[in-house]
Amino acid sequence: MSENKAPHVAKFVYDFTEGNKDLKDLLGGKGANLAEMTNLGLPVPPGFTITTEACKGYLENGEEPAALRDEVSGHLDALEARMGKKLGQADDPLLVSVRSGAKFSMPGMMDTVLNIGLSDKSVQGLAKQAGDERFAWDSYRRLIQMFGKTVLGVEGDLFEEALEKAKDAKKVKVDTDLEAADLKKLVTAFKKIVKKEAGRDFPQDPREQMDLAIKAVFESWNGDRAKLYRRQERIPHDLGTAVNICSMVFGNLGPDSGTGVAFTRDPASGHQGVYGDYLQNAQGEDVVAGIRNTVPLAELERIDKKSYDQLMQIMETLENHYKDLCDIEFTIERGQLWMLQTRVGKRTAGAAFRIATQLVDQGLIDETEALQRVTGAQLAQLMFPRFDEKTKVEQVGRGIAASPGAAVGKAVFDSYTAVKWSRSGEKVILVRRETNPDDLDGMIAAEGILTSRGGKTSHAAVVARGMGKTCVCGAEELEVDTKRRRMTVPGGHVVEEGDVISIDGSTGKVYLGEVPVVPSPVVEYFEGRMHPGADDADELVEAVHRMMAFADRKRRLRVRANADNAEDALRARRFGAQGIGLCRTEHMFLGERREMVEKLILADTGEEREAALTELLPLQKKDFVELFEAMDGLPVTIRLLDPPLHEFLPDITELSVRVALAESRQEPHENDLRLLQAVHRLHEQNPMLGLRGVRLGLVIPGLFAMQVRAIAEAAAERKNAKGDPRAEIMIPLVGTVQELEIVREEADKVIAEVQAATGTELKLAIGTMIELPRAALTAGQIAEAAEFFSFGTNDLTQTVWGFSRDDVEASFFTAYLEKGIFGVSPFETIDKDGVGSLVKLAAEAGRRTRPDLKLGVCGEHGGDPESVHFFHEVGLDYVSCSPFRIPVARLEAGRAATQSTGSDHR
Repeated sequence: MSENKAPHVAKFVYDFTEGNKDLKDLLGGKGANLAEMTNLGLPVPPGFTITTEACKGYLENGEEPAALRDEVSGHLDALEARMGKKLGQADDPLLVSVRSGAKFSMPGMMDTVLNIGLSDKSVQGLAKQAGDERFAWDSYRRLIQMFGKTVLGVEGDLFEEALEKAKDAKKVKVDTDLEAADLKKLVTAFKKIVKKEAGRDFPQDPREQMDLAIKAVFESWNGDRAKLYRRQERIPHDLGTAVNICSMVFGNLGPDSGTGVAFTRDPASGHQGVYGDYLQNAQGEDVVAGIRNTVPLAELERIDKKSYDQLMQIMETLENHYKDLCDIEFTIERGQLWMLQTRVGKRTAGAAFRIATQLVDQGLIDETEALQRVTGAQLAQLMFPRFDEKTKVEQVGRGIAASPGAAVGKAVFDSYTAVKWSRSGEKVILVRRETNPDDLDGMIAAEGILTSRGGKTSHAAVVARGMGKTCVCGAEELEVDTKRRRMTVPGGHVVEEGDVISIDGSTGKVYLGEVPVVPSPVVEYFEGRMHPGADDADELVEAVHRMMAFADRKRRLRVRANADNAEDALRARRFGAQGIGLCRTEHMFLGERREMVEKLILADTGEEREAALTELLPLQKKDFVELFEAMDGLPVTIRLLDPPLHEFLPDITELSVRVALAESRQEPHENDLRLLQAVHRLHEQNPMLGLRGVRLGLVIPGLFAMQVRAIAEAAAERKNAKGDPRAEIMIPLVGTVQELEIVREEADKVIAEVQAATGTELKLAIGTMIELPRAALTAGQIAEAAEFFSFGTNDLTQTVWGFSRDDVEASFFTAYLEKGIFGVSPFETIDKDGVGSLVKLAAEAGRRTRPDLKLGVCGEHGGDPESVHFFHEVGLDYVSCSPFRIPVARLEAGRAATQSTGSDHR
């Protein structure tokens, strides 16, 4: 699905009749899609869009572009002529909404104001024109409330408290039970709140209302919650938002009016059917805010069959046109259906895979496009465990399954606490009556979200689905008291803040305490324990199976595993690994063998060193035989010993204390004293940059030779047993070609000796890790002695940035992410501009020297979706990652090979 880039022109305003869906950069998603629906002949209220260019100009200069006011005036005049009425006129006012609309959907993060044009005079005309005084005053109080909060910065709770007082005085529970006289009093109360809090009267001039609302929408692009959401979703900060001015249609004109949100397929499961929410006698914000509980969309057929049938036809038209799940907002005004918005809908991970395969089967999209409709991040979500309902659990409620997953945590009742506790290492569930955009930071911090109000289209549901966060909405039987920080469940049991609860976003069930989890069916599929079938879980497995098959057919990058033992290697192979890209031999020296390495490092004489090496050789050989057997026929890249030295030495503090105590007690301590002296001699201030990797192999004679011999003998043994071992020997932390040449010369000699002794021809490739900036900068020279490069992006990131990962992630990364210095941690997704530039430079230089040079990556970035695309682009041959990330890397490698410019299903 391509997206046209609009030319940079001075035109700042487009009528809905002028745009189309491919102008999202300029008109934002909402404006582009309103224009598209208008072009399709669908019932869209007339209006116009102010472009993102105008927003960027305003934000850069602190004032709107000079031409904007005149352009807006010209389009407003045309709109008034078309509608036959003037904005805010006293007798029959034209009213408009002012709504944000960025290129990428940011639900609830930016500002909207409805009913612009109402004033003390025009409210009377609206009442007369509509023949409904209550409706007019209800619309006016909504405008003052929205305008006060959004434009004038008045605390929203003040309006809510006044509304609650009005309902209490009338002894009613819902605002629709308030009569015209009650709403008139509420308008007066709201205006007093504005005067007191904003220091000015609510503006009566309709054009002033509209101009101030437009500026407020522009400014909301840089609001805290919008910036936080963009960081979370990795949306660029320089796009700006469009502003849509749309003539108002009213869903709050009585029982023959209403508003709703519909999906062309279930966004939670992907199943086809009638999905959505409808609310009679309401405006659009009431549905997504979750303030009043909606009825299922299917109920609309009984309430208003004509509008229902028309909506079903429009939904089919839109899905076929967009070739995807569509999310639709609509209003019915006295039996007349109006379309207010459509967009490609956010969906759960399971729904994404099901819908992609359904659309292929329907012939709407091909396999290439299907791969762009799913992501590795979604696949990772599907691999999370689920609750084991066979265990004895106490279910206390059930709501709407809004976003799947199994979330366990301590109940918290506000966002501040969620963030605070989460930063202290606690897992939390955010419990609210309903969420609003101000809760975003708490939603991000929480394991899951639980609300007692709202449905699948509420704020909580939409945002949670976008983030892949577990969510249960509309659990009406749970009484949430945020002020007292508690929740009462059926039977009278009270859940206090800090009590553990579990929520299942796939079923909507809520449990007391911690519910055990079992493996996901998708993991069972990759493990070979589940096969595609007919029930719901197997239907998902079938969809995943097909998408993985698509990806494997399309991808160029091979995917290997980081695995250090036969068990991990076998699991990796089941998950689709095409070899081992990193076997860390230092992990083979933990436990009982640690003392052997300690002896080797601390050896004073050649005899002591030789004894330690002799003891280690058969153990290493056995390790490699098992690995070659598990990965028979596939490459196994073995990194020679690369520990920071302190990992294999006694703790200097503990040893010092031991020696001191022995001396004070006059006990024998010669061995400990000798050991302490050696540890002092080898002690390093920064072991990560000290005696490790190739340096250790050069300083300790025979160490690397022992490991090479173990590899060669294991390969010979496996080959003589009719196996197909494909060993590759990797030299770590090389900074200069001379280091590699010395180690290589020794290794070649050892391999020749093993060949002669066993009578077996061995082809063992020798290469190096590129994990130091100097290695990357001199890669052309290093390639003269290396048959392959494997980029160690963990250490390369540390050395390029000057970071000690163990220290900086806990100390200042949170602040860097919050301030926008990082969009994401450079240890999570590769820093393309810095670290990535070195990877690209080294790859190109290495291949100029040795055209057949094999290139891979074995840092944690090898399993990161965004990083996989980068490695594809720079021409690497494979990525290597942990076994559980292999399916993610396979899928993203397929997506990278078929990526088309402009496809983006955020």
